[in-house]
Amino acid sequence: MTSTLDTLDRHLINTLQEGFPLVDEPWRVVAEAVGSTPEEVLERVRRLRETGVLTRFGPMFQIERLGGRFVLAALAVPEERFDAVTAVVNALPEVAHNYRRTHRLNMWFVLATEKPEGIAGAIAKIEAATGLPVFAFPKHREFFVDMRLQA
Repeated sequence: MTSTLDTLDRHLINTLQEGFPLVDEPWRVVAEAVGSTPEEVLERVRRLRETGVLTRFGPMFQIERLGGRFVLAALAVPEERFDAVTAVVNALPEVAHNYRRTHRLNMWFVLATEKPEGIAGAIAKIEAATGLPVFAFPKHREFFVDMRLQA
């Protein structure tokens, strides 16, 4: 679905990337920052989520600081099994998100576990359920991308 972003949408997205206010009325604070009302801001966030412009809205955690681990993983899934394997992978609570790619490794997903040793268990579950080997790529270095939209 294609969505057209107006100036307020762009300003809202940029503002939300700066952090979400932890106050009694956070939507009012955001609305004041972007020159809108709390109701309109909430409706726009809902629309941006529904149309897929925003794929996720929520906190980002440094899981390693909490004792857990993230791993980028991939599978080479035969095309005729792609939907079935997607359903199996996405059903696991350890799978944070999943992407289809045009590459031999055509399914990429992020595994997140409360403890580092949980990654091996999650990989084993996926391999047992799909019969496919999981390629795991642990994080060696973290990069932050600060994307800003021209408002």
